[in-house]
Amino acid sequence: MSLDAVNFLLAEVRGALGPYLNVFLVTQQHWSQTEVGWVTTVGGLIGLMAQTPIGAAIDATRAKRAAVVLALTVLAIGAAVIFAAPSFWPVLAANTFMAVVGDVFGPSVSALTLGLVPRAALARRLGRNAAFDHAGNVAIAAAAGAVGYFFSQRAVFLMVPFFAALTSAAVLSIPAQAINEDRARGLDNGTAQGEGGRPSGYGVLLRCRPLVTFALCTMLFHFANAPLLPLVGQKLALSHPAWATAMMSACIVAAQLIMLPVALLVGRTADRLGRKPILLLGFAVLPVRAVLYTLSDDAAWLIGVQLLDGVGAGIFGAITPLVIADLMRGTGRFNVAQGAVATVQGVGASLSGLVAGIIVDHFGYSAVFLTSGAVACAAFAALFLAMPETATDHGDAALAANTSAVH
Repeated sequence: MSLDAVNFLLAEVRGALGPYLNVFLVTQQHWSQTEVGWVTTVGGLIGLMAQTPIGAAIDATRAKRAAVVLALTVLAIGAAVIFAAPSFWPVLAANTFMAVVGDVFGPSVSALTLGLVPRAALARRLGRNAAFDHAGNVAIAAAAGAVGYFFSQRAVFLMVPFFAALTSAAVLSIPAQAINEDRARGLDNGTAQGEGGRPSGYGVLLRCRPLVTFALCTMLFHFANAPLLPLVGQKLALSHPAWATAMMSACIVAAQLIMLPVALLVGRTADRLGRKPILLLGFAVLPVRAVLYTLSDDAAWLIGVQLLDGVGAGIFGAITPLVIADLMRGTGRFNVAQGAVATVQGVGASLSGLVAGIIVDHFGYSAVFLTSGAVACAAFAALFLAMPETATDHGDAALAANTSAVH
């Protein structure tokens, strides 16, 4: 129950901030798009660079609960600074610190889960984590909308310290002695790669062919996926300016509601079916979705197609930490591998925004949707041809690959 609460409340802590900052700065503080761009770009780049080192730090520390509480404290202070002093330099500093500590939550929760749950129950538990995360996103969308409507957009930022305090209590309610620290970093007893139970060297990240393949596939997936929702939002805004915000909210909430049961289903079937078939299904949905956007500009059609994002993203979010846990079992490098994969994903998502903008300016929306579909097909093909099954019940190829000395 504590882990359920952590996943639900963490979604509310993060969701009460990210989607509303840009809108608040432009509409209420009258910032220029250039100023907003500087704030988001600096924070995004530094946060991207911090992901892998933070993963390594989470692997090394035995105080994983304290790491989450410290990150929540920084996040709460940053939100309070934005509320109290929404000018350029305070917001730039606060957003940058918040981007860095935001990298702590994903690997920390995965590490706590790995340390609390036996391997046999890991798939179901990670699916449940993802489901509670999606439920939290739906709840915060409703709560933030109500606070913004009855009070002000600025008051939304005060929700962050409130939910941060609740999340800290949930984290600390997990007994420290219940966490198997070796298992939490992927260093299962008796399976360590290093001599005497020590972690493997960082080179294992590059020597593990399936991990490198998975990272490259996810980069292509995010390159294709990241611009789709913003582009759909632009099309809706151009066609229905008065309803643009409501339609965008409907897209987000509906997709999250679909992700919730999908995540639970992934957790229940990943051991029986294996990881690869489920991953292939998630990757296959993306090119179909991209092509369907080109068939009509009708708002109902666009929103309906966007619901498919709930299937693809629901699968991807639930199964990614499970695949990494499979590949890093016995190495002691589970969290640094998560950080490395997240960094590669972030590179793909960041590059896609620029490329999509150039294509839209020169060739229109249909061209960028078809381009995203082509990249998504490449990601599916790479996953199908080069990625092995990682579930140990389906063979020991993944673990053998970890010890391979060749790329």
